[in-house]
Amino acid sequence: ENSLQKTSTCSSVNPSGIFVSPYALNLSSFTKLIKRLQERHPEFSRDEIVEAVQEVRKINKGMLSGLAISSIEEKTSAIL
Repeated sequence: ENSLQKTSTCSSVNPSGIFVSPYALNLSSFTKLIKRLQERHPEFSRDEIVEAVQEVRKINKGMLSGLAISSIEEKTSAIL
């Protein structure tokens, strides 16, 4: 089974190399979210913030869709 074949046409990788599902957040929203979190938490690196967002996704059954960006921001801030 080649799982890459199934995902290669419908997935993306953000600038830090973290896999981002196109169904989770569009890249523009993801970028805005990361920027807002960086402004709110300057003591954390971008990679640490991305990891915290991915943890929110994991906690939310592997998806960010259905959550408001403000909600994702709050949940991520709580993890940080």
